[in-house]
Amino acid sequence: MTPFAEAIRELRRRKGVSQKDMALAIGVSPAYLSALEHGRKGKPSFDLLQRIAGYFNIIWDEAENLFAVAGASDPRVVLDTAGLPPAYTAFANRIASSLRDLPPDAIAVLDRVLEEQIQENPR
Repeated sequence: MTPFAEAIRELRRRKGVSQKDMALAIGVSPAYLSALEHGRKGKPSFDLLQRIAGYFNIIWDEAENLFAVAGASDPRVVLDTAGLPPAYTAFANRIASSLRDLPPDAIAVLDRVLEEQIQENPR
């Protein structure tokens, strides 16, 4: 499941609507919405995101958050390390090969380390 899927499920839960009802209302098939919620589809288009925000009648800040979550929810991530030092490519491949085996607390630790480094070394 992706962060976007979690957000959509929470919105549907709050509104009390099924996948089928939501899919029909926003103009997609129930199968597509199910695949999107289960991480079997890439991130949704801007148009679809606007339809979802409109369907749930969410305020600007919440819509902006939904758009950001969608942007971070593509289940097929590609890391381009061309032109970077060899250690970067090795690290990216190590993450790719071991990601499924990492427990959630390890992901949280790695995310905090990454965020700290981004804050300390802005572009």
